[in-house]
Amino acid sequence: MNMKYLLIAGALMSHIVMAEEAEIANPVTENGVVKIEWQDPKSYRDLKTSNEIQSRFENRFFETITKNLNKEAEKTLKPNQKLIMQVSDVDLAGDMRPTFGATMGDLRVVKDLYPPRMTFTYQILEGEQVVIAGDEKLMDMNFMSNIRRINERPFDAETNMLKHWLKKTVEPQLLAPVSQ
Repeated sequence: MNMKYLLIAGALMSHIVMAEEAEIANPVTENGVVKIEWQDPKSYRDLKTSNEIQSRFENRFFETITKNLNKEAEKTLKPNQKLIMQVSDVDLAGDMRPTFGATMGDLRVVKDLYPPRMTFTYQILEGEQVVIAGDEKLMDMNFMSNIRRINERPFDAETNMLKHWLKKTVEPQLLAPVSQ
């Protein structure tokens, strides 16, 4: 009798896990003045987790990056402006390495050799009007010197790369006088 209940419970759990793994094709995250569409995350170069359900890891990454980018964008953008992004590729800092049974999952090795990268298009909107638009292929070869302490904050290297982009690329364009 107990075996029957265990089999039923196991079948139910497998359906729950499968439902967890089912995700939206192009998830969208929004926080304050930032809205990001994550285009086809399954095709990203490296958005892999070592020890949690992949869909949860992806959602945590999407939400964290959007929230962190919003903090910086609120300082950079003028009132009534909004940053809209369509991300087409992500390569997290580090590289996944198999542990060959030493642990339950793989291990992310973070070295200078494996910088964070992100490819996206963006628009800065003021109301409904596009003020700035562009395509970016970011890569931060200097990310190791910008990380405060390893594992202090999740996705710190990727966040710093986007902050630097806002400061060096977007902010000067917003401050430039409008030519007639």
